[in-house]
Order: sequence, then C-alpha cells, then structure tokens
Amino acid sequence: MSRTYSGIWPVAPTPFHDDGRVDLEGMKRVLDCMVDQGVDGICILANFSEQFLISDDEREVLTRLCLEYVAGRVPVIVTISHFATDIAVSRARLAKDLGGAVVMMMAPYHGALMKGTPDQIYEQFARVGEAGLPIMVQDAPLSGVDLPVPLLVKMAREIDMVKLFKIECAGAAAKLRALIAEGGDAIEGPFDGEEAITLLADLDAGASGTMTSALIPDKIKPILTKHAEGNWEGARAGYQSVLPAVNHENRQCGFRAAKAAMVEGDVIKSDFCRHPIAPLHPDTRKQLLDLIRPLDPVVLKWGM
Repeated sequence: MSRTYSGIWPVAPTPFHDDGRVDLEGMKRVLDCMVDQGVDGICILANFSEQFLISDDEREVLTRLCLEYVAGRVPVIVTISHFATDIAVSRARLAKDLGGAVVMMMAPYHGALMKGTPDQIYEQFARVGEAGLPIMVQDAPLSGVDLPVPLLVKMAREIDMVKLFKIECAGAAAKLRALIAEGGDAIEGPFDGEEAITLLADLDAGASGTMTSALIPDKIKPILTKHAEGNWEGARAGYQSVLPAVNHENRQCGFRAAKAAMVEGDVIKSDFCRHPIAPLHPDTRKQLLDLIRPLDPVVLKWGM
C-alpha cells in the first residue's frame, strides 16, 4: 500500500557557539548540509535538536530562521510538544504561518508523574489539528505516556489532521504492524525513529519512512529505496553496513553524534552542548568517526 508520507526526514541538530549562544549562521549550514544529504524532509526543534535546552524566545527565532531559510527546498516538520495545550496550539499556528509542512508532538506530559489521560491526549491533538497542519504523533519513550494502538487509530480516523506516526517505543515493528492493520488508509505516514536502529524490521512491518539524526541519512536512505523496490537483499546489506555506526550513535552518543560529525566535516564550528549535558568523551567521539568514515558520508566532506 502506498503512503502519502515516506522517505527519510532527519532531525536537524541545533548548533551552539562555545560560549553557549545559538549559532544562527551554523544553523543555516546544518540545513544546507541536510539538503545536500538528499533528505526527503527535515524536522526541527525535536529532542535530538535539544529542544529541552532552548528558551521559548530561541525556539521562535529558530522556527522562523529554519522555515525561511529552507524556503521550500524540502518540507519541514516543526516540533511543537508542550504540556499546555494553548502553547502547543500557538506553536502550531506559527509553524503554519511560516510555511511548515507538518507539526510533530508527543502526548502531554510533565516530569514522571503528570501525564495526559487518553481523553486529554485526544483533546490536545484535536485542538492542535484546528491550526490546519498535518500532525505527526511522536510515540516516544521520553514522554512515559502509553499510546495504545486503539487510541492512535481513533485519533487518525476522527481528527482530520492526525496523519503521521513516529513509533519509537520498544517493539516498534509490532506496534507499526498493528497500527497499519487497524488504521488502514487513515495511517498516511507510519515512520520509525531511534536513529533507524530497528529500521529493517520496521520497514518489513509497513513503515513508509524514518526519522533519523542528521549523521548519515545519505547512507540510510538507499535502504528505504531498495526495500520499496522489493530488493530485500540490497536493503539488508545496506542495513548491515550502517548498523555499527547507528548502534554506536544510539547507545553511546545520542544527539551529540551528528554535531560531532558536523564539526569534523566543517559544517559547524562547535559541538558544544548546554549544561547539564556532558560533552562526548574523546574515545567515544573517535570511535564514532572511525565507524562512519569508511561509509564516506556527506557530513564528513561537506565543508571541505
């Protein structure tokens, strides 16, 4: 079954200067690099963009800069998650006014104990849908909120703008398979996440797209292409070639990986992360670069 939304839509990292200020010119270079990586879309202000370390004023500046600078070269997903529904709605309206293609949001949560009920989750997504942009539901372990398949299907069928689903919980393939089976055509964009660490199983389960980091999307995209063409052996070989790097990113580096590689490739000047995030250990950074260098990714030669 063909899906409305497909391909690789990585998360853009947010670069900072060494003194912690947002590097706005570096942000433009990140976006240019990602376009040159051949991505099908870009996601901004997500968890891998360090959204939890960015002020509200900085978020608005970055939203405007990214959407105006990308200028339609690829569609842009704007992350708008917030516990407060009115704030999520306001962010969605801004994204639409500035030309965003999709908004992405987690279920409402705050800390470990304040979590939206199924009714509250439904109501928040319905309110955001009134802004008029397609919504990607981010089913992320970070929220700690359980999003059962029946609730996701109900939202897809009853809230017109709920169209995409980023499934990155444990057992993502099984959940994607059930979501697609129960939701049918209402599931217009079943995606996985988690840096594509379970990509092959998720594609077999029916995922039409993936949201990775900006580390090596140019090396992951051919896996999706081969799988869609029915070239399972080619997809498996491609997956096996990137898996050591993806595993190292997922388990050892997190969002710091893409920025470290972008510094190495002269895309940005600094891989600074705001406190309390610790910098990558030099050995962890070296192993990351040793793992991706044989792949010859765009990120390591873009600024050279």
